[in-house]
Amino acid sequence: MSPPAPPLARIRSAGHWLRREVLPMLALLLLLGAARASFANHYHVPSGSMQPTLQPGDRVAVDMSAYGVRVPFTRHVLVERGQPRRGDVVVFDSPVDGTRLIKRVVAVAGDRVELRDGRLVVNSVPMADPGAPSAERFGLRVAQLDLADGGGPDIAGIEVPEGRVLVLGDHRGRSADGRWFGFVEADAIYARAVAVYWRRGEGLEWQRL
Repeated sequence: MSPPAPPLARIRSAGHWLRREVLPMLALLLLLGAARASFANHYHVPSGSMQPTLQPGDRVAVDMSAYGVRVPFTRHVLVERGQPRRGDVVVFDSPVDGTRLIKRVVAVAGDRVELRDGRLVVNSVPMADPGAPSAERFGLRVAQLDLADGGGPDIAGIEVPEGRVLVLGDHRGRSADGRWFGFVEADAIYARAVAVYWRRGEGLEWQRL
């Protein structure tokens, strides 16, 4: 029978195993976490504030680098990639309590905004889509609205300050949005929603936003 390995040899063996097996796995997990924090992620829709665009229970793919590549887990931008635009569906933390929210950017810095009965007017131009009374057009993007519960609080002519955006829910009468918590800092928006990849009651799909 061979004698037991001395304590120093066992320690060296354990250290070699840690370097060979454990540290590479930890490095991989760290890289995956950083990639998820900086490039791609997903969001589970908790409420109906964005109906009919998003339903409660939907799962949404989001682009974490849409507005810039950031140092993971911070707001420090390494590479600029533009600013939020009208019509973007974005994910951010509520300025009031930090709750993660998903809403639509309806106005950006310098825009003058009015909201009457749930209908948006930006810089004196109604956003209503002429071909679809229940929708609003933001360039190439069309937002379907839900006004079954009315339009919620009106906005009587405000200007979006520099570095801020105004966000609203598509379900105007049942959305706690910028009418309640005010403007959102543009650089606090950490992701743009790309597509619904899991639709409640229907399963897998890819519906771009």
